[in-house]
Amino acid sequence: MTDIIVYHNPECGTSRNVLGLIRNAGIEPHVVEYLKTPPAQALLVQLITRAGITPRELLRGKGTPYAELGLSDPSLSDEALIDAMMAHPILVNRPLVVSPLGVKLCRPSEVVLDLLPTPQRGAFAKEDGQQVVDAAGARVI
Repeated sequence: MTDIIVYHNPECGTSRNVLGLIRNAGIEPHVVEYLKTPPAQALLVQLITRAGITPRELLRGKGTPYAELGLSDPSLSDEALIDAMMAHPILVNRPLVVSPLGVKLCRPSEVVLDLLPTPQRGAFAKEDGQQVVDAAGARVI
């Protein structure tokens, strides 16, 4: 069994699409609803490092207190940004996926296909109707 972890927000369409693509590969991932169970600070730092991104790249602005907290200030340190994400988990962009093939922020959702060790088992379309995988399990986009 392949161990995949998804840091998921069920209210997010992209996150739901990623979960669907993982399941379409025959994998039942470990789902962490990170707004209910945020990762510890050390784990968040490790995920950012493993994903090869900066804390700023993991920050979410839309629908968050990003502006109110002044997080657009380029002089803020990585530590200050991580502290903000720890205090307000909604600032962590999603979905973040961990697999044996790596860690990625899966935006757009089809990025998750690069992390799946098994092929897609059939067609898959995003919630908006955009076809991602054809009936033969081949990536369309």
